[in-house]
Amino acid sequence: MKILLAGGGTGGHFYPLIAIAEELNRIQEEEHLVNFKLYYMSDSPYDAKLLKAQFITYIPITAGKLRVYFSLKNIIDLFKTGIGVISALFKVFSLYPDVVISKGGYASFPTLCAAWFLRIPVIIHESDTVPGRVNKWAGKFARRIALSYPEAAEYFPKEKIAVTGQPIRHSIAFVAKEGGKDFFDFDPSLPVIGIVGGSLGAKIINDLIVEIIPQLVEKYQVIHQTGIKGFDEVKSDASVMLGEHLKRNRYRALPYLNDLQTKMFGSACDLIVSRAGSMLFEIAAWGKPSIVIPGKAEVYHADHQRKNAYHYARTGAAAVIEEKNLTPSILMNQIELILDNKERYDTMASHARQSYRPDAARIIATEAVKTALEHEK
Repeated sequence: MKILLAGGGTGGHFYPLIAIAEELNRIQEEEHLVNFKLYYMSDSPYDAKLLKAQFITYIPITAGKLRVYFSLKNIIDLFKTGIGVISALFKVFSLYPDVVISKGGYASFPTLCAAWFLRIPVIIHESDTVPGRVNKWAGKFARRIALSYPEAAEYFPKEKIAVTGQPIRHSIAFVAKEGGKDFFDFDPSLPVIGIVGGSLGAKIINDLIVEIIPQLVEKYQVIHQTGIKGFDEVKSDASVMLGEHLKRNRYRALPYLNDLQTKMFGSACDLIVSRAGSMLFEIAAWGKPSIVIPGKAEVYHADHQRKNAYHYARTGAAAVIEEKNLTPSILMNQIELILDNKERYDTMASHARQSYRPDAARIIATEAVKTALEHEK
């Protein structure tokens, strides 16, 4: 049995595939599947160590982005995509997997084209309330479509869909109740606020946090994931803002969070400020209240972040602040309203836990194995 995973470009596309691979490997052990092999096709391995840990063979292809705004790079990337599709046709034909599992995104397009042409069954997963262009297209021929949000169902054939939730790796989803604050060398008795803007960070959030750091550390402790590109600037600016502040050690800036740090971040934080991407599902798994700041539609190519944010907020687990309303006083007010009101805090935490669906990866993996077995016959 050969199963091909497709996607990549961002952690939001890559890590759910790893979560599904974890469950596929568990099913292989439980069912004693013969000649079971996993493959990952994308324009980059993203995290080669994680691929190796899940016994996934990486197959490189070329893929180009299609930007919604004018750019000369679109012309170059059009040729890259064309080359990628031709290359994928040969590579997928040579491999001839029994099923393809795709997370969408530009990096999955060549693989999906090849699977469609070769009539190989496809299962796709959509993480947003509004699907991306590749998943919208792939939904027309996909065998099954898994969704994180029920709102996305209107974009796909009803008979194909299943609302599964978001696949999350076990190493991230389940965090210890204690030990996180000690890991970051924080005072266990003080609340911790986690700031995360995704793997690339978010400049508007970074700048705002730096501006209010002196106020934050008076009452709280802060873990700030800045993104790799913004780390040096944030670290320098934060150092200036805090100066000789007696409580400056209550602030930690990190360029990104590796697996261990993410796990400890989930354990340590009492409240998380985040974009409205796949991080929301991890926050729900941890059962933590959050303040969600959706990215602008013109930056994220669709209004899916705003819709994601308000869908999640309707569960009672989060408060939403749109960028146009984002000011230091509004953010500080929301933080205090949540952390200084135990009843509200406990209610939000409870709603967050109720929003998490722990069986998402297992459902998708089970369907993939079923489809692959049917294709083998």
